[in-house]
Amino acid sequence: MTKQTWIITGASRGFGRAMAEWALSAGDNVVAAVRRPESMADLAAGYPDTCLVATFDVRDTAAAEGLVRDTIDRFGRLDVLVNNAGRALVGAVEEVSDTQLRELMDLHLFGPAALVRAALPAMRAQGAGTIVQMSSQGGRTSFPGVSAYSASKFALEGWSEALAGEVAPFGIRVVIVEPSRFRTGFHATDVLEFTAASPDYEDVLAAVRADMAGVDGRQEGDPARAAEIIGSLAHGDVVPLRLALGREAVQRIAGAYRRGLEEVEQWAETSRSADFADVPASVRPV
Repeated sequence: MTKQTWIITGASRGFGRAMAEWALSAGDNVVAAVRRPESMADLAAGYPDTCLVATFDVRDTAAAEGLVRDTIDRFGRLDVLVNNAGRALVGAVEEVSDTQLRELMDLHLFGPAALVRAALPAMRAQGAGTIVQMSSQGGRTSFPGVSAYSASKFALEGWSEALAGEVAPFGIRVVIVEPSRFRTGFHATDVLEFTAASPDYEDVLAAVRADMAGVDGRQEGDPARAAEIIGSLAHGDVVPLRLALGREAVQRIAGAYRRGLEEVEQWAETSRSADFADVPASVRPV
């Protein structure tokens, strides 16, 4: 395989760690962008020539250009950007504060957007690049208790879909990864955040809270296998715009598409009746 250079945010654990390990073992260069550089000491020592550990907080959008510049200064190019850093918040809409909602938007949308903007000039200049946006099955379908998380992932997906069309003429690919449950530490007690349960929603969300809190270590998804799939795509000739990852993701996302199509068809005549009768259908460039 042709040697590639990666930036991976949130590389200290979970998907990010697994992708860093896969890329390094494949002979690629990796810039591991993490808040705690000591968490990557073993990989930095094991791959001194190909692993650069960078102290980086995704929410600090002003630091994005510096991270890309340091990557190119060290390795000469940037081939794969993986926006992986993230976490979840569980709580009803009324229980989630503006501050908490904005923090997830900073982490899952504004931070990745800044990194992509910083990376695009170099990728355009070399006529190639792959942007991997780590979303979730919760970026295509939602359920009670995860409104803030899904809102941030839905936003990332809409932004990334438009991005994909804009950068394709420059040889740059975008892959939106939609995993189900993997053993990444996502559900660990020091990562997963719960709002204070209000009396009004305590019973409504009791099962969701218990499920989210009790699944850590029992998830069916293998992060190492996921990293291998994503890495192979990054090195391959063809990538999907969206990649459902894991059996549950395939089942739940496919079900969401089917229900959505059924609802559109059920209300199609009512929907069409909102148009002026004598105006032809619009013609769009895309």
